[in-house]
Amino acid sequence: MDAVRVALLREVLAGTEWLGATRRFAGALRGSVVSHGGGMLLVGTPEYEPWHLAAHLVDEAAWSGTPELAPTLVRHDARPSDPAHLAVGLGRLEAARRGETLLVVSPERPAAPLLERVSDARRAGATVLSLGPGEGELPAMAHESLAVPDGSELDLDTVQHLVSAAAGENALPTPRGRRRFRDRVARLAEHLTAPPPARW
Repeated sequence: MDAVRVALLREVLAGTEWLGATRRFAGALRGSVVSHGGGMLLVGTPEYEPWHLAAHLVDEAAWSGTPELAPTLVRHDARPSDPAHLAVGLGRLEAARRGETLLVVSPERPAAPLLERVSDARRAGATVLSLGPGEGELPAMAHESLAVPDGSELDLDTVQHLVSAAAGENALPTPRGRRRFRDRVARLAEHLTAPPPARW
């Protein structure tokens, strides 16, 4: 989903709780990675890897001049033969420390092994954020969470687009939609004329 489609989606969602919720969550994410500077780890479940969100956050990091937003994608079945940006395994969660941010994205309640690793990362001092189910152990252990329950108006993929776009915003949105829309289109135009970034 490009910047123009995100802007149109925001217009459709005007007046709903989703815009405020995704911006608050994105603000917490951005605030954590920028203020702590320890880097961001992004992990999903064995069945759901948020590689698409990782790619969007890399783009937003480049467009906003905030390199801290570019995450390290942690994968459940990473192999040493994978490209470097896809070869980081779950052992990286065990090495998480104070100052790092761990974003967990899951469409359903994660299984116990992942929850244990997230809990260990939190105990080691990492800031934990969760995007997905609103109930269960994961939101309870997260410092910040955004619930996307089954049957809600938006699916998890759409919410991830809103969060990544909001995380890349350099300032609070202006009250009038036209100026923000023009800013996003200008950034998109700059991106299209720049050399292509590394692809996931």
